[in-house]
Amino acid sequence: MGITEAVALSMGAAWASGINLYAAVFVLGFMGSTGHMDLPPELQFLTNPLVMGAAGIMYCVEFFTDKIPGVDSGWDAIHTFIRIPAGAMLAAGGMAEISPAAEAAGLLLGGSLTAATHATKAGSRVIINSSPEPVSNWMASVSEDVAVFAGLWSALTYPWAFLILLLFFIVFMVWLLPRIYQGIRWMLYRMARLFGQTVEEPRLVPGKPPRDKPG
Repeated sequence: MGITEAVALSMGAAWASGINLYAAVFVLGFMGSTGHMDLPPELQFLTNPLVMGAAGIMYCVEFFTDKIPGVDSGWDAIHTFIRIPAGAMLAAGGMAEISPAAEAAGLLLGGSLTAATHATKAGSRVIINSSPEPVSNWMASVSEDVAVFAGLWSALTYPWAFLILLLFFIVFMVWLLPRIYQGIRWMLYRMARLFGQTVEEPRLVPGKPPRDKPG
């Protein structure tokens, strides 16, 4: 496996883990066990039937849990402590063949990418769940599942194309995450107002005074 392929595998696994860890583990294990790709020695354990079976079961659980408004946000909150370290570990394993330094870099970069992707997914779901209808939630969940499978396939098949698309996705996350944060603040502000709490209105622009004072 060349450097480009290793980087694409490493970052692809980290990116996918932030969205759906179990789908990422199952896809990598399936591709490795069926001979569609050669996994690095440090990731060969993913082809073990026990690992694939556990990932498949948990993917089925997440498939349904992820489509229930409110429950999906609780699921995401719990998986903050699962997806990020697992994504970092998979990213490090993908780079281990190159050198110990590359493995350490994969751990750091992969963990950061998983954390950012997870924050984007979880934060956007909080905002989507403010809508009373469930259709947008289902559409978001299905789109995420499709993105994981398509993204990993492109990372393993067309590594250069995946890395270019990943760069655009990272730029998009840098633009989107502050807006997700602001949207969540506005939701909390409105909930507080609904329950009669006196709170300061969030500022859309730093230094800009609120438009009105809460009564």
